[in-house]
Amino acid sequence: MDNGHVLEIRHLRKSFGSNEVLKDIDFSVNTGDVTCIIGSSGSGKSTLLRCVNLLETPTSGEILYHGEAVTGRKVNESAYRAKVGMVFQSFNLFNNMTVLKNCMVGMTKVLKKSKKEAEETAMFYLNKVGMAPYINAKPRQISGGQKQRVAIARALAMQPEILLFDEPTSALDPQMVGEVLDVIRKLAGEGLTMLIVTHEMAFARDVSNRVVFMADGVICEDGTPEQIFEKPKNEKTKEFLARFMRG
Repeated sequence: MDNGHVLEIRHLRKSFGSNEVLKDIDFSVNTGDVTCIIGSSGSGKSTLLRCVNLLETPTSGEILYHGEAVTGRKVNESAYRAKVGMVFQSFNLFNNMTVLKNCMVGMTKVLKKSKKEAEETAMFYLNKVGMAPYINAKPRQISGGQKQRVAIARALAMQPEILLFDEPTSALDPQMVGEVLDVIRKLAGEGLTMLIVTHEMAFARDVSNRVVFMADGVICEDGTPEQIFEKPKNEKTKEFLARFMRG
């Protein structure tokens, strides 16, 4: 029953103790969608992404990947994460490995690729994000923007079907934000399916074909960038955007 949705989220709830962070989320991702999730801190955006990537176990509800539930106990999480990759706020690179090795390790360990093939694939994606000159550097020798570009190359090297970005620029100095957003913009232009939690409103407006606004653990509004940014219907969306436009 693959109805064009790569991913479907049904009645997803997530609580930490008595704090319900996600309250009945329904949401689907189609092939080629670039969806930006916006909303204030604490609205549940990052938790939603972490549930989709199985880094958090939903309290209830279902996540379906091509119509198959992935929230059961029998799921091979690393195989699923190779298909639904994630780029984190804080890069999560291995500090003791070179840039090249960081991009190869998942391919050799999870995808069981030969060293030669892993290296060729890693080089292809490092080239794509402009990091090929730095293959022998360790993470501590490169800037935050460069680390994030390596982290994107590492995720791409697994050839995922969907890439999740959790606030990919929030740990960066302002002058490095652009280089990371440019890479994501280029990937969007190539038709990669992406789900991006971001507080960069201009970027969300330009790069996505769909914007989801979350507040207090629910999806308040979901539409095209034009609908959300120019004609928001929900009061909470209007307030949030008004704050942003002033800011």
